[in-house]
Amino acid sequence: MGFRSKPFFRLWIPVVAFIVAIGITGISQQSAKEAPAGFNTPSFDGGHSVSNGIAEPAGDTFALDQQVYEENHSARQDLGPVYNATACVSCHENPNSGGASQITELRVGHNDENGNFVNPTITINDGKDTIGGRSIVNDRAVCPQAQEHIPATENIRALRAALNTLGDGFVEAIDDNTLKAIGERQAEETDGRVHGQALEVPIFEAPGQTRVGRFGWKDQHSSLLSFIADAYLNEMGVTSRLRPKDATIVCKTTADPEDKPDSLGLADIDHFAQFLRGTMVPPRDTALAVTPAALQGQQLFARIGCSTCHVQSITTAPAGTVIDGGMFTVPEALGDKLIHPFSDFLLHDIETGDGIVQTAGHQETADKLRTAPLWGLRTKARFMHDLKSLSLENAIERHRGEAHEAERRFDELSPQERAALITFLNSL
Repeated sequence: MGFRSKPFFRLWIPVVAFIVAIGITGISQQSAKEAPAGFNTPSFDGGHSVSNGIAEPAGDTFALDQQVYEENHSARQDLGPVYNATACVSCHENPNSGGASQITELRVGHNDENGNFVNPTITINDGKDTIGGRSIVNDRAVCPQAQEHIPATENIRALRAALNTLGDGFVEAIDDNTLKAIGERQAEETDGRVHGQALEVPIFEAPGQTRVGRFGWKDQHSSLLSFIADAYLNEMGVTSRLRPKDATIVCKTTADPEDKPDSLGLADIDHFAQFLRGTMVPPRDTALAVTPAALQGQQLFARIGCSTCHVQSITTAPAGTVIDGGMFTVPEALGDKLIHPFSDFLLHDIETGDGIVQTAGHQETADKLRTAPLWGLRTKARFMHDLKSLSLENAIERHRGEAHEAERRFDELSPQERAALITFLNSL
């Protein structure tokens, strides 16, 4: 993440931080309220969970939303035929429901003669059937005949970590123009060396409309409901009104769509969305954060350029703002809130890209990945999109491309400065 000089860098960092906090919405960091923070959704104990104050639909409760989120599925009910997990919480539970985990998913594909990414065609059922049109390959199936295996032709192979989803309601509530402004400011201040891509992606619940993506490693979704419906199908094999067709009918015993409204008129995907929108943001380790080492590390984090992409503070859109193609209105609990995700939620090429394209017509995203939010970092033992980094030092050293200058400056730090920077990261 290169800059002209360190003095120049120190000069513009506070300015950028101020601009980012203001965004395009006109909400200043001074007038916005801090988003509530906490690991307050203990798994399988929703009766003791605390939401961020979001209003619930008639008859619904945050505890019920969490209960649906944690429900295990079976093949007789709606699971599969191909799947990775039996419940949302199976992949999102550290340190509690909605968090990240050590789970990875598998994605594959190949490039055509023009170098463009192509999704695989997976042969199943002894060659009688195929699964195509998607890069994900499921690790599990409800019967042997439906089990997927990677063909030798698919030489692009990647692992993806299950993402933290705590606080994602606030991420959804960020105005598109705020994210675009961050990317433009990066390009302006670094002479184009760093420029996060704000990718316009389809909104499943608002056909024909798009919004800036912010969910998934490829920013392939902009609304939580779209992200959830896609995950429900791809990770658990459960169809819904937004994703109504299974990947295969081999060993399928249920009719589509499988996710039907309950007595409240809410389908599972609605409960999932309400649960995630109701979660608090991951909190800091406040005791560690105020130590001299962590405070020095935070200054170094900004000085060497990490905060260019790992943006500390962003303000959400005002309450009442209509988003998601007109399908969701930012509520009081999520609007005008100051969050500290340490991410710009934009796509960057730091030379760890996996070659996978998930948004049609955007081959340029093959080697790009979303900036990983660092809030909640201290709850993880493995790092980066593939979980292959077993230390924070290694994760930093893997940064190249747009992040080359920041990584170079990290290499130049003294051992004491490096330790301080790691202490700061461990407070997140």
